[in-house]
Amino acid sequence: MLAGYHIPAVAVIVAVLLPLAAVTGQPTQWRSSKCASGAYAANGTYQANLALLAAALPANASAGSGFATATVGALPDLISALALCRGDVVTDDTSASSCRACVAAGFRGAQRDCPGRKDATVYQDACVLRFSDQRFLDFVGANSPDGMFSSDSSGDIITAPAALFNAAAVALMNATASHAVTADKYFATGEEDFHASSRYPKIYGLAQCAPDMTAPQCRSCLTGFVANIPWFLNGNPRGRALGIWCNLRYSVDPFYTGGAMVKLSAPAPAIVPSIAIAETGTGRKRRIAGISAGVGCFLLLILILAACAFIRFKRRKANKNDHSALNEMARVKCTVYDFLTLQEATENFAEKHKLGEGGFGAVYKGILPDGHEIAVKKLIDSTGHGLDQIRNEVLVLAQLQHKNLVRLEGFCLHQNEILLVYEFIKNGSLDNFLFVDASRRNTLNWNEEYNIVLGIAKGIMYLHEDSSIRIIHRDLKANNILLDEAMDPKIADFGLARLQVGGHTQTKTTRVVGTFGYMAPEYAIHGNVSPKIDIFSFGVLVLEIVTKRRNCGSCEADTVNLLTDVWACWTKGTVSQMIDQSLEGHSRVQALRCVHIGLLCVQSDPHDRPDIPSVIFMLNRADMELQPPAQPAFFFGRDSNSDSQQLEQGTYVYNRSDVMIEDISVNGLTITYPYPR
Repeated sequence: MLAGYHIPAVAVIVAVLLPLAAVTGQPTQWRSSKCASGAYAANGTYQANLALLAAALPANASAGSGFATATVGALPDLISALALCRGDVVTDDTSASSCRACVAAGFRGAQRDCPGRKDATVYQDACVLRFSDQRFLDFVGANSPDGMFSSDSSGDIITAPAALFNAAAVALMNATASHAVTADKYFATGEEDFHASSRYPKIYGLAQCAPDMTAPQCRSCLTGFVANIPWFLNGNPRGRALGIWCNLRYSVDPFYTGGAMVKLSAPAPAIVPSIAIAETGTGRKRRIAGISAGVGCFLLLILILAACAFIRFKRRKANKNDHSALNEMARVKCTVYDFLTLQEATENFAEKHKLGEGGFGAVYKGILPDGHEIAVKKLIDSTGHGLDQIRNEVLVLAQLQHKNLVRLEGFCLHQNEILLVYEFIKNGSLDNFLFVDASRRNTLNWNEEYNIVLGIAKGIMYLHEDSSIRIIHRDLKANNILLDEAMDPKIADFGLARLQVGGHTQTKTTRVVGTFGYMAPEYAIHGNVSPKIDIFSFGVLVLEIVTKRRNCGSCEADTVNLLTDVWACWTKGTVSQMIDQSLEGHSRVQALRCVHIGLLCVQSDPHDRPDIPSVIFMLNRADMELQPPAQPAFFFGRDSNSDSQQLEQGTYVYNRSDVMIEDISVNGLTITYPYPR
């Protein structure tokens, strides 16, 4: 089954400089390919799936906006693919056929340039194509590592000064990119008068983003490319900055169809007036005196600059670590916000704008001057942590880009305060839909609930398996799952543990952080840390979503919790009574399967719990037979002072006094535990 799957683009782009393919007299012949490691077997399932993509994706891309994404097959032969045609190539039926032909040619080019490779990106004049065995569509449009910058002179010479041409080209691309952000399909073309006496009197430009991107994402993507144009310009009359989600191109030759959407006048050349003076004897003396005075002033200026440079060098050396930290932050394209900007956006952090408060600090809604909504987290107890640690945390958060994670947009360092700026999620937390707000409790239908379960699993998959460093969240719970306008889940408050909590090793922690009712027993009692503690929390979440009942592991006096009730009904064969009685047919079967998977995830022995790839596989494959679950770990809120013990059935029974109770909350903010792979 071939399925279309669209996602927005990312603001962070990493480009790889590639050699330019041979350029003929026909622009459509230009092609450059990027091949990644990994080969598929000849005549195998992967090759068959690739053939399905090659047959369907060209038509999908040309049918509408010139942009299409698709996935085909199942692991380990699942393929993700993306095609983006140039905006002027899909204006009518005739040009749409050009888009279709370009994408089809891209598949053929990939076979020639990257034979037998599972991952290939092909750049052509009229389109960009990528297919891969990696789940790159699950990332928020990251172009890395498949971007490229290239320039080409083709033997031509720009007679005007290179600096003047460079400035003109950058000005044109800035204006064209700005227009593309507000234009239909995020596509714009530009034209600039250059030099009347030049062989090339005009410069032509083009800027484009994928149609599914938001305007801020498109702007950030193109801005990143424009900022890098000076690196490859060097007076070259043609250049490209290409990514799979946005691209730029300029040339002294017209290369797009239709008129220019942006037109600029010729840049004004620098004019140096020349005045001839007839020298006399007095004039000569004055000239010598002037030169002497000029030399003296020049030497004095050099001394002043040298003194300033020395003082600055001493200061920079004293603050080397701090500057290094800030430079690394800048390299990850993370916005550094001014404190006054955030103060105004939140009306001085007014109580009416507070979205929540927990163990890490308060979160406020803010509106920037351009109308963009943000969520600002003011971290508490940050005075004892150096800038290096803050840097590490921001670097970790900025690298995590996934559609099921809340995106970090920037940060602010103000005196002893640390403020993190996140995207604002309008629908708030899943907790409000399940337990808190009775008026919203029944607004979720089963399709939305199942999408939430699957989306949370995909977010955990990214943290555990696909990110550059493994992240163990350690506090997955309903109020740390936010729902966007499409009711897609986003995991919040990951990546803060290292900033706030010390004393970690790779497998054990001296301080337990988390929330009662969601903590795995081996973590709560012994401090053992592994990805399986997130699996346990996910299992509790699944059971809460299906039953719309809160697990009472956090209640002070309850001796029976949700896990107890679900297991009791499961053993009696009456578990269907705990799900929405309005569900029928396939939806009801799917809900019961989710209960089964949830019980598998909350088993007391971590080795019995499935890993997250297996969980996703079980959720996606309805025909996969599931093993019977063992009795889950129960959390009783007993008043007994007995020691923690493990019963014959593998059930943990313990009192809160048994637990390593530092930084444990009932309704706190999320704790994470990142460590290198």
